[in-house]
Amino acid sequence: MEEINRTLFLWINATPQSPAWLLSLATFIARDLIMIVPLLIVGMWLWAPSHRVMPQRELVLKTGIALLYALTISWCVGQLLPHPRPFAIGFGHQFLAHRPDDSYPSDHGTTIFTFALAFVFWHRLWSGVLLLAIGTAIAWSRVYLGVHWPMDMVGGLLVGLLGCLTSHLAWQVYGTRLLSALHQAYRLVFALPIRKGWVQQ
Repeated sequence: MEEINRTLFLWINATPQSPAWLLSLATFIARDLIMIVPLLIVGMWLWAPSHRVMPQRELVLKTGIALLYALTISWCVGQLLPHPRPFAIGFGHQFLAHRPDDSYPSDHGTTIFTFALAFVFWHRLWSGVLLLAIGTAIAWSRVYLGVHWPMDMVGGLLVGLLGCLTSHLAWQVYGTRLLSALHQAYRLVFALPIRKGWVQQ
């Protein structure tokens, strides 16, 4: 498996001869595209058609729970199965600054794939597929720039799947009560913006 991981890495990883425009594009994707996650979460909670408010907020909360579980699982796996990043062992070429901490599974991969899978399962297939495509681009970019192994991204996908499953099971136990409590707290804290019509109540 390690040999496959290294072979795939060398196939994807950029070299000093790689085009500057592609390195710049990969850097943008690797560093900035992940911001779609918090932006969509906040946007979907604050703004929605009146008949979609609660279903949309349920999706936001279930996705948030899935992310918390997935990142916790990711941290535990990283502690149990530490694996150095490619540049930490002098393998391949690095084009993105990063601390030489453990790489498996990828936090970026875990976050975007959890988010994408949540939309596949609980929103609409087209939105989930679009986010999976974005996740694949992020996974490619971080391997291309030399800060992750391909298997780090596969690990992130699997942990994201586990996070969604755990969230779905947890929702049956406390999801509705938590949504109600958060909704009440939101209406209290955002009373003025709601009254002004800036955000949905």
